[in-house]
Amino acid sequence: MHVKKGDKVQVISGKDKGKQGEILAAFPKKDRVLVEGVNIVKKHAKPSQENPQGGILSQEAAIHVSNVMPLDPKSGEPTRVGHEVRDGKKVRIAKKSGEVLDK
Repeated sequence: MHVKKGDKVQVISGKDKGKQGEILAAFPKKDRVLVEGVNIVKKHAKPSQENPQGGILSQEAAIHVSNVMPLDPKSGEPTRVGHEVRDGKKVRIAKKSGEVLDK
């Protein structure tokens, strides 16, 4: 996958197009990611120990990884991802500026 947990991304298609957020979780086997504040769905919860009231909760649902693009660290714009070997390590780079995406 071209994105990892903790990356700042922008949604490029779907109902939340244009929204930005951080990746909370990545599911490589399903090709899906969970982005903070994106694809909010309502979940009906039965009363439980941690939620004695129950009710309707709002939470993020996973979206397909092809619908997000990482943000360039320099300009803050969406960019494609390339790979390079720097100092003997394979790193992800932003195609727009050439900046390293991995910390």
